Amino acid sequence: MPGALRIGALSKRAGVSEHVLRAWETRYGLLTPTRSPGGFRLYSQLDVRRVQRMRAYLADGLSAAEAARAVLAESGAVAQEPDPVVVRTAAVGAAASLQVALDDLDERAAHVVLDQLFATLTIEAVLRDVLIPYLHDLGDRWARGDVTVGQEHFASNVIRSRLAALAPGWGGGHGPRAVLACPPGELHDIALLSFGLVLRRCGWRVVFLGADSPTTDIARTADVLEPDLVMLAATDAARFDAIRPELVRLAQDRSVALAGAGASEDLAVAVGAQYVEDDPVTAAERWADR
Repeated sequence: MPGALRIGALSKRAGVSEHVLRAWETRYGLLTPTRSPGGFRLYSQLDVRRVQRMRAYLADGLSAAEAARAVLAESGAVAQEPDPVVVRTAAVGAAASLQVALDDLDERAAHVVLDQLFATLTIEAVLRDVLIPYLHDLGDRWARGDVTVGQEHFASNVIRSRLAALAPGWGGGHGPRAVLACPPGELHDIALLSFGLVLRRCGWRVVFLGADSPTTDIARTADVLEPDLVMLAATDAARFDAIRPELVRLAQDRSVALAGAGASEDLAVAVGAQYVEDDPVTAAERWADR
């Protein structure tokens, strides 16, 4: 990845110790490193700018948590309007290259493409303009029999693992809190993971329960944490229909939102929840602006 820095180089460039950088990354999600083929964390110029802004806010008297939230909010605001020419050019070529690599089960080549994407575009642009469209197309190709189950699973797992690597420490800080989960039986959680990544970059704290979460665990987590939002996502309406009574109880005391192809406006109204029909990136940005 051109211009990428190891943590030692980032420390020297930004004037902050490696120990502090790691703390800011794990506690507040301030930094979003990618991985080299050898497994080393690689930091971008965006990470350098974030550290510099963090230092400026600290110098102004903000606490570390407040400073990190302010920096992430800045990043979210900038990311909402990426240069459309840069996005279009990078997305078209990268999507084709990513498809070839994943169809060939070539994990190394896929990560090279992803490295280039994250070095060129914001996380929001990578998700909205490349990965989410790619995953929709992958599902269509699987339904037509153009790719095997093995290829679909391989591609999904590579993308999911890459996005999950961007999420350490995203429950830290002092911003609003969201609990994200898929209902029982729902195994597709990449869209929900994408929603959480963008919400985190807008200053929220994220508790991610992920795929196939028992409703008792979702309710218990909500009771303990008292989050500002409980987001449930499913691709199959049957997943929601099977837990309608639980959804009604969950929505009685807190803000609950339903998303994914399995959700609908009628269902949301029936259980007292809110219906989210936007793509994960747009949904997170709009939710953060409320």
